[in-house]
Amino acid sequence: MNELLRLARFIRCDPIAPRQAFAHRLRIGIAVAALILTLSLLG
Repeated sequence: MNELLRLARFIRCDPIAPRQAFAHRLRIGIAVAALILTLSLLG
């Protein structure tokens, strides 16, 4: 659980501009989707 909290703090971003916040969330979403796809193909 500590590793998940550390990861959440690492990927958390507090940008000032909404555009930066959207771009950050989009990159994180794509990374998570790629991870899930990779794990589903391996399993």
